[in-house]
Amino acid sequence: MSNPEYKKPGLSQVSLIFACGTALFSDGYANGVIGSVNTLLKRVYGTSQITANYSTTLSSLTFAGTVFGMLVFGYLSDKMGRKFGMMLATGIVAVFSVLSAASSGAHHSVRGLVAMLSACRFLLGIGVGAEYPCGSVAASEQSEEPGINKNAQHRWFALATNSMIDAGFVIAAFVPLVLFWIFGEDHLRAVWRLSLGLGVIPALAVLLWRLRMEEPTRFKKDSMANAKVPYLLIVRRYWVSLAAISVTWFIYDFITYPFGLYSSTVTDTITGKNSSLSVVFGWSVVINLFYMPGTLIGAFVVDLLGPRYTMILGLLSQAVIGFIMSGLYKQLTEHIAAFAVVYGIFLSFGELGPGNCLGMLAAKSGPTAVRGQFYGIAAAIGKVGAFAGTWAWAQIVDDFQKLHPDDPNIGQTGPFWIGSALAIVSAIITYFFIRPLSHDGMAEEDRKFREYLEQNGYDTSQMGLTGADTETSSADYDEKKDVVVTAA
Repeated sequence: MSNPEYKKPGLSQVSLIFACGTALFSDGYANGVIGSVNTLLKRVYGTSQITANYSTTLSSLTFAGTVFGMLVFGYLSDKMGRKFGMMLATGIVAVFSVLSAASSGAHHSVRGLVAMLSACRFLLGIGVGAEYPCGSVAASEQSEEPGINKNAQHRWFALATNSMIDAGFVIAAFVPLVLFWIFGEDHLRAVWRLSLGLGVIPALAVLLWRLRMEEPTRFKKDSMANAKVPYLLIVRRYWVSLAAISVTWFIYDFITYPFGLYSSTVTDTITGKNSSLSVVFGWSVVINLFYMPGTLIGAFVVDLLGPRYTMILGLLSQAVIGFIMSGLYKQLTEHIAAFAVVYGIFLSFGELGPGNCLGMLAAKSGPTAVRGQFYGIAAAIGKVGAFAGTWAWAQIVDDFQKLHPDDPNIGQTGPFWIGSALAIVSAIITYFFIRPLSHDGMAEEDRKFREYLEQNGYDTSQMGLTGADTETSSADYDEKKDVVVTAA
C-alpha cells in the first residue's frame, strides 16, 4: 500500500526549499543596492540636493516598511497560507522595484524625485519584510518534507535563506559596477535607474517558480487558519523562547548593520580616497564577498553542531576577532591588507553563527499554527536593532573619542569593543534560554503542542486545512512519524 506522506525525493524536493527562500535574495539586493544608488544620486544631482539627511531618511523608511511587512505578513502567513503570502510579497517587490527605477518629480524636480523614491522604498520594504515570515517559514517547513535527507535539513534551509541574502548583497554591489562600465560617467542616470529596476528580475523569476507550489505538509496538518487561535496558551508556552530569539536577533543586527560603515575604512585607505566610481564600486564588491565564506561554511557546520551551538560558536569567535581589532586597530589600519582580512573574518563568523542560525531558530522553535507570527515578531525586533544601531554607532564613536581626544583612532575602536561584548552577551542568552533543535524537530514540537492544547481543553480537531486529509491528534503522531521516517 502506497504511503500518502511520501513525496518524490531528491533535487525536486530540495528545489521547493529554494523556491520558498530564494526570494530573500531580494532583501539583500534591495538593502545593498541603495548604498550605490545614493552615491550615484549625489554625483548626478549634487550634495546640495541629495543631503546626508535624505540618505538617512531613505534607509529609515526602508526599515519601517520591512518591519511593517514582517508583522502584517506574519499574521497573513498563518491565516491565509504560506503560498498566498509569498506570491503577494513577490508581487510587491516586483512592482515597486520598477516604480523605484521610474521615480520622477513634477516638472522633473529633484525634490519630487526624492519624495517618490522614498515612498517606493517604503512600499518595497513591505514586500521585502513579507518574505521573512512567508518565504523563510515555508522553506523551514519544506526542509522537513519526506525526501529530504534528515542530516541536511538545516543546511538546505541556511543555503536557501541567509546565503541568498548575502548573495543579494554581493550582486547589489556588482550590478552598479557593471552598469557603470557599460554606460560610463556621462550616463549615471541610466546606471542608478537600472540598478534599482533590475531588482524586478529575481522577483519575477521566483514568482514563476512558486506558481505551482502547494502548501507545506506541516501547514496543511497543523495550521489554525480556520480555527480560533489560543494566544494566551501560546504565549504562556513560548514567550521565553520568543523573547530570547528576539533579543539575540536585535543584538546581532545592532552590531552587523552599522559595521558595514567600516567598509569605507578599507576602501578609503586602499584607494587613497580615490573617488573613481569603478574603484569605489569594485572594492564594495570585494567587501561584500566577505560574507559568503561564513554563510556557506556555516550551512554545513549547522547540521553537525545544531543551530544553537553553531550560533554560540560564531558569536564567541566574532567576539575574539572584534577584541583583536579593538586592541590592534592602529597597527591593522597601517597595513590595510591585514585589516581587510581580519575584518572579513569578523564578518564571516557573524554569518556562520547568528546570520545562518537566527532565522532557523525563529522558524523552527515555534508551532506551525503561529510560526509566521513567531518568526515575524523576532525578525521585526531584529530590524529595529539594525535601525537603532545605525543611529547609535556614530554617537558611540564620538563618545569614545572624547575619552581620549589625543588619540585619533580611539573613537573607531569603540564599536568593536561594544560589538564584541554584546556578542558574548548574546552567546550567554543563547546558551541558557534557546533550546537546541533536532532534525525533524518541527513535527515533534507540533505533537507536543497538540498535547499541551488538549491538556488545557482546546479542541485540536479544528486544526488543519478544511477539505484536506490532514485531521490528526497528538495520539496519532507517533505512528505517523515512524511511517514518514521509514519512507524518507
